[in-house]
Amino acid sequence: MKKIAVYPGSFDPVTNGHIDLIKRTLGIVDELIVAVVKDSGKKPLFSVEERMAMLKEVTKDLENVRIDSFDELLVDYARKLGAKTIIRGLRAISDFEYEFQMALMNRKLSKEIETVFMMPSAKYSYLSSSMIKEVVSFGGSLCDLVPKVVEERLKEKLAKK
Repeated sequence: MKKIAVYPGSFDPVTNGHIDLIKRTLGIVDELIVAVVKDSGKKPLFSVEERMAMLKEVTKDLENVRIDSFDELLVDYARKLGAKTIIRGLRAISDFEYEFQMALMNRKLSKEIETVFMMPSAKYSYLSSSMIKEVVSFGGSLCDLVPKVVEERLKEKLAKK
């Protein structure tokens, strides 16, 4: 039986921390669906289509990765795809409480789908999309924080504002 996992997130924008998690998840699953949340309650800088395009670009050389989006309960989405695993990243202890609550709710809604928590490599443990947007808005360097294509799109987007 094929092991399919869903890695959901806003990915606004995708960072090297996200990519690190994607690559390492491929070592434990047969197929990974990276799913952009259409309405996360956040005010995104990039549209869903732009975020998906960036994800497709930065994962184009990775086999068994599919980029998608969703706007329903995560467990319903995962069930439709035949996924038995939800991948969530934990950067710091501050992420744990929220992620733990979400995992318990998802388990309540669907007992057959498990949440697996993964930590990014230490060099990305502090990294967040919000931080990236703040750094670039003040002209800071994004070297080693996001792929070059993402840095270029961030600068283009912020220049228009």
